[in-house]
Amino acid sequence: MKRTLLTILQYLIFLGLGIWIVYHMIHELKPQEETDLLKAIKSINAWYLIPIAIVGFLSHFFRAVRWRYLLETAGMKPSLTNTTLAVLIGYITNLALPRAGEVAKCTVLAKYEKMPAHKMIGTIVAERAFDIFCLIVIAVAAFLLQITTISGYVSGEMHLLGESIRRHQTILLIVLGFLVALVVATIMVYRRHRETKAGRIIKELAHGVLSIFHMKKRWKFIGYTILIWLMYLSQIYIGLLSLPDTHHLGPLAALVILVYGSVGMIITPGGIGMYTLMVAQILAVYNIADIPAEAFGWIAWAVQTSIIIVLGIISFILIHPLNSKTSGNNAQVAVDTK
Repeated sequence: MKRTLLTILQYLIFLGLGIWIVYHMIHELKPQEETDLLKAIKSINAWYLIPIAIVGFLSHFFRAVRWRYLLETAGMKPSLTNTTLAVLIGYITNLALPRAGEVAKCTVLAKYEKMPAHKMIGTIVAERAFDIFCLIVIAVAAFLLQITTISGYVSGEMHLLGESIRRHQTILLIVLGFLVALVVATIMVYRRHRETKAGRIIKELAHGVLSIFHMKKRWKFIGYTILIWLMYLSQIYIGLLSLPDTHHLGPLAALVILVYGSVGMIITPGGIGMYTLMVAQILAVYNIADIPAEAFGWIAWAVQTSIIIVLGIISFILIHPLNSKTSGNNAQVAVDTK
C-alpha cells in the first residue's frame, strides 16, 4: 500500500512539474510572441509528417522484434503481431502512468500468448538497462562530434550542476548510501528466500539482465537496437527539415537534439513540458531564435505523442479480434484433423 502511494505521489510530482513548465512557457509569451509561435508552428510542411509517422512506427516495430529475442532466451516464442501490439499498448499506457506500460505489455502478451507474465519482467529490466547504456554512449558520441558547438553550453550547465552538488552533498551521500543498502538487502533477501515468490522474481530479473550476454542472437539484438535509435534520429532529422527555420540543420544537430529530448522524456510523464523546454534550449546553441526553437519542440513532442496514441488505440482495437480469429482457425483445424 505504501509503495503504491509513493508511486502515485512521485507521478503527481513530476506531472505537476511538466504542467508547470507548460504553463510557464506559455504564460511568459507576449501577445506578439504567441502570434509568432502559432505562425512558426503553421509553417511546417505537412508532407513531412508522413515519413515521420512511418519511421515512428518502424521504431516501435523494431523494438518488438528485439524484445522477442529476449523472450526467446526465457523459453517464450510469442507471435510478432501480438508482441508488436503489446509494445504499442505499453507505450500508450505509459502516457497515462509511467512504468505501468511495462506491466501492461507483459500482461497483454501473457493473456493472448498464454505465457507466464512474471518471466517477462527480467527481459523488461534488461531492455531498460541496455537502453540507458545506449543513451549514455550516444550522448558521449554527440558531445564529441559536436564539441565545438555545444561545449560552452554544457560547461555552463556543468558549472551549475557542480554548485548544486556542493550545496546538496549531504543529501547525495544519503541517497548513495540508500542505493548501496538496497542492493545489499536485495542480495540478502535472495540468499535467504530463494524458493519464495520474492526470490523467484529476483532470479528472473537477474536472468533477464544477463540474458543479453548469453543469447544466441545477440548480434541481431544489437543490430535492431541500432535500427531503433536510427529511427529515433531520423524522426528528429526529418522534423528539422519540415520547418523553414531549422531545415538547414544536419544529422549531427539532430543527434544532439535526440539526446536532450530523450532526457526530457525521462524526467516528466510523456515528456510533457520538459521535452519542449530542453529541445528549445539546445536549439538556441545552433542559433535558432527562441520562438522557432520552441515551435519545433512543441511540434516534435506533439507528433511523437500523437503517433503513440493513434497506434496504441489501433492496437487496443485489433488485438482481441485478431486473436479470436486465430483461436477460431486453430479450433477448426483441430476439428478437421479428427
